[in-house]
Amino acid sequence: MSAHSIPLPASDKTREPLYKSLFFQVVVGLVLGIVLGMAAPDFAIGLKFFSDGFLKLISMIVAPIVFCVVVHGIAGTGDLKKVGRVGVKALVYFEIMTTVALALGVILAYLVGPGHGMNINTATLDGKALSTYADNAHKLQGGGFSSFILNIIPTTSFDALARNDVLQVLFFAILFGVALALYGGEQGKKVTDLIDAVSGVLFKAMGLIVRVAPLGVLGAVAYTVGKYGVGSLTQLLSLVGLFYFAVAFFVIVILGSVLRLAGVNIFKFLAYLREELTIVLGTASSDAVLPQIMRKLEYMGVKPSVVGLVVPTGYSFNLDAFSIYLTLAVVFIAQATGTPLSFGDLMLVLGISLVTSKGAHGVPGSAIVILAATLNAVPSIPAIGLVLVLSVDWFIGMARAVGNLIGNCVATVVIAAWEGDLDRARAQAVLDNPPSDIAVISTGEQPA
Repeated sequence: MSAHSIPLPASDKTREPLYKSLFFQVVVGLVLGIVLGMAAPDFAIGLKFFSDGFLKLISMIVAPIVFCVVVHGIAGTGDLKKVGRVGVKALVYFEIMTTVALALGVILAYLVGPGHGMNINTATLDGKALSTYADNAHKLQGGGFSSFILNIIPTTSFDALARNDVLQVLFFAILFGVALALYGGEQGKKVTDLIDAVSGVLFKAMGLIVRVAPLGVLGAVAYTVGKYGVGSLTQLLSLVGLFYFAVAFFVIVILGSVLRLAGVNIFKFLAYLREELTIVLGTASSDAVLPQIMRKLEYMGVKPSVVGLVVPTGYSFNLDAFSIYLTLAVVFIAQATGTPLSFGDLMLVLGISLVTSKGAHGVPGSAIVILAATLNAVPSIPAIGLVLVLSVDWFIGMARAVGNLIGNCVATVVIAAWEGDLDRARAQAVLDNPPSDIAVISTGEQPA
């Protein structure tokens, strides 16, 4: 069932009690996780299996949902020129916003100088913790652009689905969708209808899985606070605080201005996505809400063909918050180790970051790995300085995941508006009176 066919909530009177709200349940899980992590750290660390289990449940369903949504979106439009046009617009938008995000990281790092005064002697840093990340970084860097392109092509279609590689699944789905659109006819329509039906069943399953999100958030937060402690933030509080400010500034000012051009208010938009943003904040993983996000964007009036192309592509090519962190962390390490950076060094950092940031999604320990690859490409900055940010990577990762998700959602709405595929009246109605329960959207059920 298309999300556009689901009736809008009639009024606030139909809303469920607060304790039944997924948002409220997730917030309770987050607060309880912090309390348990501080009061009983050993017990809290053992709750990590809640988070692992929830993320595995989501991972189980992400790849087939992406495949079905993309294929149906392409085959359903029947206009391959439109598909190509949307793809080109998405890539242009991604590159512009990535460049803006990278520049923001550099500018804020120089204005605030979070690393100044630390005077770290690199000889005293223990590089053993970086061994795994460094190996992956060299592999990533050594492969170059050609390796990155080849990695997009799956060995087999089933291998891409089995490994849950979103970019490879997207590649195969686009190929399959284009072929299905070209095939056409009655037989082609049967396949398209079948994929749409399977998509509906998968979204029903997603609606069931998302109900355990509060437990996933509880486990992730309890483990993090129990293992690292809130006190682990104090040493690098300036970097963490600056990054959170940078993400907030980018979302509210920059993305808010861009979204305003599409006729959408950023604060209403964020309120509409509050359940997903809270889940991502707790789990530090935007993968945890990929299916829900796609459904919610469709529900608010974005055509499925745009959602199916832009959202999965953005997960690898439009990492706004990650881009901010990349340049911010590089300059921070240079400042903390007393390494002077010339204008040429800064331009090299920006240029390298434009390339390395595209490979972040799906790489184990992605942020540290990509940061290591970037530092290895800028010889003037000591790569061992990466040790400085390891202890706070999880806390930074929470805002990084939230910022990336918001960036992709905004990109989808803006590109849909650019293409004329945004139902503005429906978007306004949904944002003014959002449904109280995600099940209304994710499972296709009407409000009670």
